[in-house]
Amino acid sequence: MEKKENIENSEKTVKRRYLLISKCLLNVMFFCGIPVTITIPFTLKWYSQINEYYDKYYWIQTALFFICGIFACLIVYELRKMIRSVEEENSFIKENVVSLRRMGGYSFIIAAVTSVRFFLYVTPGVFVVVLVFVIAGLFSKILGSVFAQAVDYKEDNDLTI
Repeated sequence: MEKKENIENSEKTVKRRYLLISKCLLNVMFFCGIPVTITIPFTLKWYSQINEYYDKYYWIQTALFFICGIFACLIVYELRKMIRSVEEENSFIKENVVSLRRMGGYSFIIAAVTSVRFFLYVTPGVFVVVLVFVIAGLFSKILGSVFAQAVDYKEDNDLTI
């Protein structure tokens, strides 16, 4: 009996640690992502001195990276909202369904905006970024549907009790 309690306490400790680390990482990404996004025009201006491609397409690149940065910050913002519900042990709520669907839409926007770079300067990295965000968008949309069903089941179950 005591061994079982120790295992349960150990599992709870691991979960709390995982949540704390995840929350800290999301906070760092969010609060670093905002200034990084804001400084994109300056960063690209500096980098254009090293890479002439960025000088040639400075305004287009600045707009593309700025848009992607904004939507990346919005994805992290939604994740931060969702992790709060996990901390409260109340994950299957409509707000998380909305967050997942938004993150899917944001991911598709990032993929579409990044695809514009195919017309400017093709690199393997562009293909990878587009593919990753298309997969992330699909994953988020599908997971949003799964969460919607779970919320419906939970609400039905709550009404039954």
